[in-house]
Amino acid sequence: MANQPIDAYAASLPPDKRESVYQSTKGTHEKRTKLLWDHFLDPNELRQTAGRIKQHVIENLDTLLPAAEAKLQANGVQVHWAPTAEDACAAVHGIMDARGATKLVKSKTMVSEEIELTPYLEKRGMEALETDLGEFIIQIDHDHPSHIVRPIIHKNRREIATSFEREGLGDYNDEPEVITRRARDFLRQKYLQADVGLTGGNFISAESGRLVLVTNEGNSRFCLAAPKVHIALVGIEKLVPRDRDLGLLLNLLGRSATAQQLTVYTEFITGPKSPTQPDGPEEMHVIFVDNGRTEVLASQCREILRCIRCGACLNVCPIYRQASGHAYRSVYPGPVGAVLSPLLAGKQFPELADLPKASSLCGACNEVCPVDIPIPDLLLRLRDKGKTEGAPKASIGVPPMGGWALMASQPTAWKAALAGGKVINHIPTKLIPFPPLQSWTSSRTLPEWRGGSFRKWMKNRPSK
Repeated sequence: MANQPIDAYAASLPPDKRESVYQSTKGTHEKRTKLLWDHFLDPNELRQTAGRIKQHVIENLDTLLPAAEAKLQANGVQVHWAPTAEDACAAVHGIMDARGATKLVKSKTMVSEEIELTPYLEKRGMEALETDLGEFIIQIDHDHPSHIVRPIIHKNRREIATSFEREGLGDYNDEPEVITRRARDFLRQKYLQADVGLTGGNFISAESGRLVLVTNEGNSRFCLAAPKVHIALVGIEKLVPRDRDLGLLLNLLGRSATAQQLTVYTEFITGPKSPTQPDGPEEMHVIFVDNGRTEVLASQCREILRCIRCGACLNVCPIYRQASGHAYRSVYPGPVGAVLSPLLAGKQFPELADLPKASSLCGACNEVCPVDIPIPDLLLRLRDKGKTEGAPKASIGVPPMGGWALMASQPTAWKAALAGGKVINHIPTKLIPFPPLQSWTSSRTLPEWRGGSFRKWMKNRPSK
């Protein structure tokens, strides 16, 4: 029986990378949990409230998006709509072309990764430079992010020092302070030379039209200081109804993403610079990106659009900790990626139909989600979708279940199986000539059979 692609990738992962991912995610998850319970009496109530706010957003996009557009335009922002990734890239290119711009500096934005903006612009002679340190290292290594918040969680400082030496950024030195200083020195001139600064958007308030950006490095502020044009790529689901909702969501985002009370830089951007401001972008554009989100909204998995990209579900997931982000073969890894990536793939869903199976369904992803997304339920719905649509990858690594289904639906057969189940304790399972069982037990052991005792207990328990 063939292994699932994610299993095969995990098996090939070098032990030091697996250990790096495991320790980093485990540490952040533990700090996040302590911080939330130290600071709030009932964090779960806050998560559920935040979930209701975001659910309200995705169920009312038809009214909130026009409201946000009207407020943005009233604030002097030019609003664009991009139904597809191609449209979003073309919109950025069109804005740059109209200004005669050739140099762009980017703050971290997962949407730009999703639409593959950088290669699009580079093919057309534009320079698009990442300024988030992790994303900058990803760019010079021609690599891909492996975590939503920490894109280089799979790299160690020795690898980064080697990359910097190769790119002429200094002799080999793997001290984090030296690496950071060298990146800062290189990027500082790039900010000053850039024509356009591009950011994402963590939230947009439909009430005021404010764009909210959160970063820890301050690079988004540099992206908006010197360039004359600011472009924000924002998914259509990134709205909040009111400014007051940001108080809750920003508190949960900082703690869930990086175990901080609040991210170091939280910016509220109302529009281009005013006539009285000495610096800042003269133009501001917001590009609302759909790229499959409308189809997700119409699906049985619409709750995934509540996601605020904190990465908490990655940090707690036992599958992600063992496999790392690249195993998911998409921009969005981990539990959220196992739901979102196949859905955003549209007609290419069968190519990622194995991802919903990359879960033990332990429920930890739901328990840590700051907007209470029922990820295990969504994974089950997508498993059913893959099975129903006959996606070949949805069945990789799955033993034939017809016999089990027949037995489980026949009470007499089920009772007989439970009664005879103890026989399995005396048979070496590796010697049973059933290939799917041999494949499964090659890396696992079965627990001792203890079935049947529940019925006996239920029958003999004293009645109240």
